[in-house]
Amino acid sequence: MLLIECPWCGPRAESEFTCGGEADIVRPVANENMSDREWGDYVFMRENKRGLHREQWLHTQGCRRWFKVERDTLTYEIKGYETFGGTAARANEGGASK
Repeated sequence: MLLIECPWCGPRAESEFTCGGEADIVRPVANENMSDREWGDYVFMRENKRGLHREQWLHTQGCRRWFKVERDTLTYEIKGYETFGGTAARANEGGASK
């Protein structure tokens, strides 16, 4: 089980969170001009790469806030956290409990 550090609540068990998938996906500005295939690619296609990956997580059973996590998909090691306002912290350096 992952120990995820919520930037507001501190370290909590993975079971308290919901993963929202890949972070930093930019919505197309002129989406009314996109083909169905292009729109489908935007909605469903993700990188799913090995190594460092940025994800968005929701603290479902806590403060109910979204934040970003940089995680190694091979080792599950969490490298850092970032709020959507832009405040970043390395793993084990941020959060309300520190």
